[in-house]
Amino acid sequence: MASLDTAEPQAVFRDDAGTLAVALAGSWSADRAPRVEALIAEIGERIAKGASSRLDLSAVTRLDTMGAYVLNRLKLQQEAKGAAVDIVSDRPEHGILLAEVTVRDHEVPAHPGHFGVVSVLVDIGAAVVSFGRDMVGGAMFLGEVVVGSVGVVLGPRKFRGPSLVNQIELIAFNGAPIIMLISFLVGCIVAQQGIFQLQQFGATVFVVNLTGILILRELSVLLTSIMIAGRSGSAFTAEIGSMKMREEIDALRVMGLDPIEVLVVPRILALIISLPILTFLSSMSGLTGAALVTWLYGGIGIDTFLARLQSVITWKHFAVGLIKAPFMAFVIGLIASIEGLAVQGSAESLGRQVTASVVKAIFMVIVVDGLFAMFFASIAF
Repeated sequence: MASLDTAEPQAVFRDDAGTLAVALAGSWSADRAPRVEALIAEIGERIAKGASSRLDLSAVTRLDTMGAYVLNRLKLQQEAKGAAVDIVSDRPEHGILLAEVTVRDHEVPAHPGHFGVVSVLVDIGAAVVSFGRDMVGGAMFLGEVVVGSVGVVLGPRKFRGPSLVNQIELIAFNGAPIIMLISFLVGCIVAQQGIFQLQQFGATVFVVNLTGILILRELSVLLTSIMIAGRSGSAFTAEIGSMKMREEIDALRVMGLDPIEVLVVPRILALIISLPILTFLSSMSGLTGAALVTWLYGGIGIDTFLARLQSVITWKHFAVGLIKAPFMAFVIGLIASIEGLAVQGSAESLGRQVTASVVKAIFMVIVVDGLFAMFFASIAF
């Protein structure tokens, strides 16, 4: 005798006061797919002849996603033709499965429309709305970080000193070689191009002014921030996102720990401490490269370069880059943490958020640099 779970799927039809009543029974599962599809086709033909119908799943002994899918597909197809189809069951698990499959069944990607003015305006509007949501979410997260920082200040025992030291080592100590190398090369390139252009006017010596002011005020902090956004910012997003995927952040909350205090605050503080240090190293490397090139291409000795640099550069030029660094570090850490906490439960989501973290951080670093440039120009600093 066949068990209930292996019983053949069946459909019993009867007329209930003008409504087609279909009583389903047996196992509506993937292992009975041919029989299920045949019954669905027969049910569809009979429903097409009437105005309304009711499918009763109470006697169905086994229903899996395949069975729920074909039933929902039948309902959607017949309702699209104007027929009324009602699926009922005395067993709650049937309703749950049907609802889940219905949600998945409706997740169809939108068909790309033709290019036109309206589609362009729609895309612009969607981008503006997305930007507004990001700004609101960033402001809310900023408030959480401030609250977490205040909690750490009021309760020093909550502060994770070893985590801070470890992050400073990863950001500043491990990142210093590549940042110094890139700054050295950029300093060489800027000095070389400056010499070639200024030689036409017999003003080669002014390359010292050009490289000194440009490197100290703009290039060093900007290069360092972009490198840190791509190197450490992406790492922060990946680390926090991986913890989110493995539900470790939920475990922290269950243990009574605040993820902002444990994960976010030490990382942002490490960035704020490390970025000025790296900016200083970047400035020195860039000036070293510039001095070397001016000596080789411009015939300006190292002692002359240093003397000219000392007479041209003031403490204001040196301070501008260091003042910018902590603000850029805070922006990078904030964006990296937001994107890390936004990761869902898939590897695709992790990759998407890491990419978004790097792009947004670099964009905001340039925006902050522009705002500071206007601010310092307005106060003649």
